[in-house]
Amino acid sequence: MSAVKTSYRMDEPAEDTRLDRGALSVLGKPVDRYEGQLKVSGQAPYAYEQMKERSSDFAYGFLVLSTRGAGNIVHVHVDAARAAPGVLHIVTDPRGVRAAADPSDKKPALIGGKVAFYGQPICLVVAESFEAARDAAKAVRVDYEPTPGHYDLMADLSEAYDPGDGVMPSTVAKGSFDAAFAQAEVTLDETYTTPAQSHAAMEPHAAIAEWDGDSLTIHGCYQLVSTNVGQLAAALGIGKDKVRLIAPYIGGGFGGKLGIGPEAVFAALAAKEVGRPVKVALTRQQVFQTTSRRTDTVQRMRIGATRDGRITAIGHDTVSGNTAEDSFFEPAGISTVFLYSGENRRITHRKVDVNILLASSMRAPGEAVGMLALENAMDEMAEKLGLDPIDFRKRNEPEIDPQDGLPFSSRRLVDCMDEGARLFGWDARPKTPGSRREGDWLVGMGMAAASRKNLLMPASVRLTLSTDGKVRIETDMTDIGTGTYTILSQIAADMLGVDLKDVTVVLGDSSLPQGPGSGGSWGASSSGSAVYTACEAVIAALAERMGVAPGDITLADGTAIAANKQVKLSALVGLDDLVVEATFKPGKAYKSTHQASYGAHFCEVAVNAITGETRIRRLLTVGAAGRILNEKTARSQCFGGQIFGIGTALTEELVIDPRSGLMVNHDLAEYHVPVNADVPQLEVVLLPELDRYASPLASKGIGELAISGVGAAVTNAIYNACGVRVRDYPMTLDKVMKGLPALAS
Repeated sequence: MSAVKTSYRMDEPAEDTRLDRGALSVLGKPVDRYEGQLKVSGQAPYAYEQMKERSSDFAYGFLVLSTRGAGNIVHVHVDAARAAPGVLHIVTDPRGVRAAADPSDKKPALIGGKVAFYGQPICLVVAESFEAARDAAKAVRVDYEPTPGHYDLMADLSEAYDPGDGVMPSTVAKGSFDAAFAQAEVTLDETYTTPAQSHAAMEPHAAIAEWDGDSLTIHGCYQLVSTNVGQLAAALGIGKDKVRLIAPYIGGGFGGKLGIGPEAVFAALAAKEVGRPVKVALTRQQVFQTTSRRTDTVQRMRIGATRDGRITAIGHDTVSGNTAEDSFFEPAGISTVFLYSGENRRITHRKVDVNILLASSMRAPGEAVGMLALENAMDEMAEKLGLDPIDFRKRNEPEIDPQDGLPFSSRRLVDCMDEGARLFGWDARPKTPGSRREGDWLVGMGMAAASRKNLLMPASVRLTLSTDGKVRIETDMTDIGTGTYTILSQIAADMLGVDLKDVTVVLGDSSLPQGPGSGGSWGASSSGSAVYTACEAVIAALAERMGVAPGDITLADGTAIAANKQVKLSALVGLDDLVVEATFKPGKAYKSTHQASYGAHFCEVAVNAITGETRIRRLLTVGAAGRILNEKTARSQCFGGQIFGIGTALTEELVIDPRSGLMVNHDLAEYHVPVNADVPQLEVVLLPELDRYASPLASKGIGELAISGVGAAVTNAIYNACGVRVRDYPMTLDKVMKGLPALAS
């Protein structure tokens, strides 16, 4: 049966939807992730594990990387490697293919034999086994013509320039900031620095490439399937219709897999030459050195206020680094634009060209490090004014977006702060830093606001209601561990009145209708809205078959009820499956309001007065992100964000050799993500909220809200505990110790 095509553009707020009528049986509930057991039992095949039945056909590739950070490739010596046992082919590409930094990139940059950063892929050795390819790769020698390199953002701050607009405008201004700041009764002017960070997802980048004539199939681990197909096709010089990308399971991404990786491009080139499927997996060190990173930043925060705590001027100036070929900048001021009042404001972003691994979006690009500066500055300003940090923030709560004057679609920031303060026992916070001591430990509390701009994207799905009354949902949307499989099942189950086990979701295949992909915390709301649209079309078709209006039909327990009749769905469907292809698009409702998710983080720490060691004792996040689609997956996302924030505050830093751009700590042994001993029992409270403007589901993104501001809550707590304020992150114990001698006795 041919598919019914339908579309929905959200031009009005979603009032009184089917989800609001009657009790929801599974949507919003803490349903276990469908693929959870598959993953922990090793039955969910990741990119490198696909096509196991073809294992005897595989050839294996190993990348050879640049050992210089700047220069030109003069010659690549491959004869010795080609003569090594088991070697089938060596792909040398003088263009220097490397990862696409962001979904906005049309294709992986081709940089003409120029070395842009240490670790840039140069060639791929293809052999009968991974070990043979790896060993032969060691025999490849590269001649370079050296050129001056720039490996230190701080050393080149004077070279910063306006990169043009990116994730947000590079400059956002209103009023007269300079004049207002100069005239303010109380001012703060401080600079905060954050280091480069690695996405450090558990699954390394990997790809399997196979050609069938002039058509290419790639099994990969990429977050934005439909975008990635275009990037790969452009890099290879073939049509998009000749590329199929399959990525059903992805072992984490955090933005590091938004763009196509060099492993996919080289695997495709190699498979064409050897006439066999080629597998390429990056080693952990290669992932750190070759893919992408979050850039380091230098952020100057300026706040001017009246003596009673009303902000009159706020400025946030950020400089970040990236390769000359990439225009992406870290949008650190993205929340400063709208979070607090202040009629005079200026938020700027400038870029420095460096010969360091390209920078791209990493979980909560902008907010994760930008709110570390903003929310520490707010605490510092509150202290200057003699105000409680929460009181100061509440005094500057705007009624409308202070930048563009749009109404907020919903905003429960004050509620989050008040509820968090009540649950955490904020009244017991030491009024004087360093005043609460338990043996050698100084104890304090800190808080920070959280915000993350809500993003909604176009999405399409194919929904089939089969003759046996079961439901199948197909889209190229991906699941990077966020619960997409389960959430889409929950929406369809409640909308169509079927059991959750009777819904099958198929994801991550570019031959399916285009979804938005996983990124920007837009996945669940966007793809879920497409499922909602498809379900409405199915309901309309069923209602027509029963001779009633769609609003008069009730679906429950696999039956349709209307006009005093109860009919099984299988009977209504008849002999042919009912197939709907639905497309959802944001519309006027999305553009008519300012949309964001909000929250507040509360942290208690103990700082050792002798060693400067910090131990986090408690961490609470209170958030409001519209309708919660799955309580368990939402809380899980928040736990991950909290842990990410702990790393940002205390441990995570890519150490870059200033002589070459080498990532010195390029593995999980030396790049210090928080481990179990670093993380306390975490608490998450999600306030009830329905944002009618945000999506037909009244939901908003939550995955990146959970990291935004956490680092500042931790560092503000450290200051309250011991009186040491560090503005160069991470706040490692050596930095804390410098301020401790007077307190150590």
